[in-house]
Amino acid sequence: MTTATSNKRLIVLDTETTGLSPQDGHRIIEIGCVELIKRRLTGNRFHAYINPSRPIDDGAIAVHGITNEFLQDKPYFAGIADEFIDFIRGAELVIHNAPFDVGFINHEFDKLSLGTVKDYSKVFDTLAYARKKHAGQRNSLDALCKRYGIDNSHRDLHGALLDAQILADVFLLMTGGQFSLLDNPPEVDNAFTSKEVKRTLSNCPALKIIACNEDELQQHQQQYQW
Repeated sequence: MTTATSNKRLIVLDTETTGLSPQDGHRIIEIGCVELIKRRLTGNRFHAYINPSRPIDDGAIAVHGITNEFLQDKPYFAGIADEFIDFIRGAELVIHNAPFDVGFINHEFDKLSLGTVKDYSKVFDTLAYARKKHAGQRNSLDALCKRYGIDNSHRDLHGALLDAQILADVFLLMTGGQFSLLDNPPEVDNAFTSKEVKRTLSNCPALKIIACNEDELQQHQQQYQW
């Protein structure tokens, strides 16, 4: 498995759904995407709520807080499909647990005879990457936020756009070794200024500075005289 390339247009994507499986007739109700170019956030994003034409499971509402009433006046997937495809076309999608989201998107595409995700984009699964990088450890998005010092304390419920923003930060830090030495550090160029996602620094004590005395200074000068 290779890391998403640094010079490619990347789309970090997340969805919310009415339930766990499209095979059981469940549908997408929210899509959130943020764009990275040369591993930098561009501010370009795609976000849509979608009327699923079916009730949302109570268990799903408990996770994301999106209700049937809220979605009554939202467009059907057919109404956002073209715009969504235009946004992801030619990009590499960065998704946590990609088979889940891709399975749902393919289910929606199939209903509209639009092919599959692979007809438009490549996919990079951050969960598969994290399991390889951090074998034997918990690799949920929350666990990765804790591991990489990302503050997601404001995240009481899941939301596709918010989770995509958080995942972008996780992805950039988790794959930070892919940066060129000529690039600025990811925590500078890729920090979210909207305060939706904040990196937290470790509570490290300030470094203690110990000054040399006069005798040590003289010894140093004598040793390094040319």
